[in-house]
Amino acid sequence: MDPAGQRRVPLRLAVLQADTPLPGIDARYGGGYLGVFRHLFARAVAPAPLDSVLSLTGYDVVGDPDSYPSLEDGVDAVLITGSKHSAFGDDAWIKALVEFTRKALLTTSPPEGEKGATTKKGVRVVGVCFGHQIVARALGTMVARSDRGWEVSVTETRLTEKGKELFGKDTLQMHRDQAFGLPAGAELLAESDKCANHGFVMPGRAITVQGHPEFTEDMIREILEARHATGLFSDELFQSGMDRKGNEQDGVLMARVFLKFIQQQE
Repeated sequence: MDPAGQRRVPLRLAVLQADTPLPGIDARYGGGYLGVFRHLFARAVAPAPLDSVLSLTGYDVVGDPDSYPSLEDGVDAVLITGSKHSAFGDDAWIKALVEFTRKALLTTSPPEGEKGATTKKGVRVVGVCFGHQIVARALGTMVARSDRGWEVSVTETRLTEKGKELFGKDTLQMHRDQAFGLPAGAELLAESDKCANHGFVMPGRAITVQGHPEFTEDMIREILEARHATGLFSDELFQSGMDRKGNEQDGVLMARVFLKFIQQQE
């Protein structure tokens, strides 16, 4: 932030890449998940040029676990991507990511009654799917394998009153692991029949979603086909996902909400 306390333009967003896209997706969008999220945010800010609004930098937190942005005036926000890995795992890079996330959350004033954070306006945290679960874990919430099975393709989620306030609608169209419960001070944003915590917000600190706003129809198709080919998805689950892959989804709306959250001064 500048000396007057206003967030710089363009906003500086660090994309913490917790995986690599499938080959076809990577070839089309380039740059790993950094390229995928550039494509999402470019659509969200159009017709303005992306670079006039948002400066994105990628960090490979799996292959280079020492590669993290500075939390001391290095970025305005961090976004933790999805991943094939489990957020409750004990791999060294996952533990390092959880610890970094915890530190990022502690750069901002906590909700009333919560101790341990500084009083300055700090780095905002955005979590997507695996990233949503990492934020929950960093805040002490249990993350584990769901016994309700996968949610795939474009799936409707029911918004809470807080979710309706943020997204301006009643439902969102958009994973086998999930966060169980809410961190202290968090407000639930959405739920579904298979997942009771589809995202949460902590004003001034973090916003997360269990779904994948960055996925387009072509990405969904490639992921469904790859996971079906390996036997991870049954014929029935695969066909159900393929039938819904072209349904209208709200990824761009969600990206705009992320940007608004990052821009807010409180």
